[in-house]
Amino acid sequence: MTLWAIVPVKPLRRGKSRLAGTLSEDERVKLNRLLLERTLNTLIEVKEVEEVLVVSRDSSVLALAREHGARTVQEDDGAPNLNTALKRATVVAQVYASRGVLVIPADLPLLNHEDISALLARSVNPPVVVIAPDRHQKGTNALLLSPANIIEYDFGEGSFKRHCDRARQAGARLEIVNLPSLELDLDLPEDLELIRNIERERFGKNG
Repeated sequence: MTLWAIVPVKPLRRGKSRLAGTLSEDERVKLNRLLLERTLNTLIEVKEVEEVLVVSRDSSVLALAREHGARTVQEDDGAPNLNTALKRATVVAQVYASRGVLVIPADLPLLNHEDISALLARSVNPPVVVIAPDRHQKGTNALLLSPANIIEYDFGEGSFKRHCDRARQAGARLEIVNLPSLELDLDLPEDLELIRNIERERFGKNG
């Protein structure tokens, strides 16, 4: 199966706005850039992913993505809408004969290629929808569709249940995976502290 990974990215100066009380704007820009670079480098390591496609309205994000070997698509000029941006990117992937797409946000700081490969292993025998929920079992932190247009995107608060419902309504096999590096997204100050604690624990074990 030909598979493309799609990474939606907010403008660097707008991302992680809920960390404004913890990090300065420059610190958030640096964090967003580091998260994007880490995500791209991780996805490129996964042999099952043929291409990585970044969709954003930020020209600096698109330039950075191309520097890392990713394809890019410019988000339209209308009001920011994640689902519309993903649909636009999916059409681009399909033009290049991609049979499946994996949507991965750029804010999963613990992302690793082993967990991505484990998720991809659940995508055999389409039609299938594979979902990795967040640790609260409410949001969608990774979404694999095969074929690429099997369901409509429905990201937003409570998206995990809606994506599950859409998969069942479409008659696709639904696979739910709970993997450590895909469960934790970085949105709130408590997420940042949790990640710091995990990294301290890892460093202590390796030290």
